[in-house]
Amino acid sequence: MSVRHVLLDADGVVQHGVRDPFGLLRRWAGDRAEDLGRALWAAERGPLRGEGDFLEAVHRVVPSYADVDPRELYASLWGDITLSEATLALIDRLRAAGLGVHLGTNQHRQRGEHMRTTLGFDRLFDVSCYSWELGTKKPETDYFEIALERIGAPGHEVLFVDDMEANVEAARAAGLRAEHWHLDRGHDLLRELLAGHGVEVD
Repeated sequence: MSVRHVLLDADGVVQHGVRDPFGLLRRWAGDRAEDLGRALWAAERGPLRGEGDFLEAVHRVVPSYADVDPRELYASLWGDITLSEATLALIDRLRAAGLGVHLGTNQHRQRGEHMRTTLGFDRLFDVSCYSWELGTKKPETDYFEIALERIGAPGHEVLFVDDMEANVEAARAAGLRAEHWHLDRGHDLLRELLAGHGVEVD
């Protein structure tokens, strides 16, 4: 059966986030940077499923570790997004070839809404599967089952591309085709991976 849909992760596939988050945290928290980072990422787990407000959590967590405006820290760590022009061009070619192109990403509400509106993701993708809206996140099986329902296709018709191997393995276990790829590996390799599933793009 042929692939009719491509489901793309955001960070590491469509966009770059902050390249050195701990370098930024060290500016504010010094030798407590790693502790602050762990506390922030732990606080994000619930909001990634739509449980609680992450920005409120940032305001609670940061003062215990650093003397910095939590809004500045949030904007620097989660608001710094650079879209990959090469991936955007590839998306255009996939859609021109008649494939559905969809977004499969773990995001809390504020960052996801920024991507959706300011960055124009609602225009870029046919179906968007943000974890905070689905109430589950990658690599949980429920995430992929809901994504397939939203796309309206069986797993063997959907090719998922993600920069985390655990997510790729979970997608395969849920019945999707899946490939592990990161922007740093180059788009020539991505085109080869797509071609391996019968998806040819110029």
